[in-house]
Amino acid sequence: MSNVKVRYCSKTKMGNTRRIADAISEGIGVSAVSIMDEPEITEYTDILFLGGAPYANIMAPELRDYAETLSADKIGKIVLFTTSNWSQRTVAALKKIFASKGIQVENEYFYAHMLSIEKKLEAAKEFGKKFAGNI
Repeated sequence: MSNVKVRYCSKTKMGNTRRIADAISEGIGVSAVSIMDEPEITEYTDILFLGGAPYANIMAPELRDYAETLSADKIGKIVLFTTSNWSQRTVAALKKIFASKGIQVENEYFYAHMLSIEKKLEAAKEFGKKFAGNI
């Protein structure tokens, strides 16, 4: 079976990004883990779902630091998700970091507006299934 992980950066224990990470995880049958709780990927991962939201309109430093630790020899592909109005900036910045490292990033990413999280949980489950089912 393929190795799929879901990691997220959230400044709160039950924030919006965590809820979307949990929904993606539920859709593919794995656990979502905060990057604060498991800061390093130690084994090869076919697909890494990675999510976070900007704070004060910039990428959370913790998410940037985490992205910098990832390497192409441990990651097959990254699929991004986010929950903020300013998400496109974070997604673009992450894609740039990963491109410089030679890590493939799925073009499509999952976005849930912070005021519509509840309505997007089922779609997040399906998003996870869509990409995890392709390996």
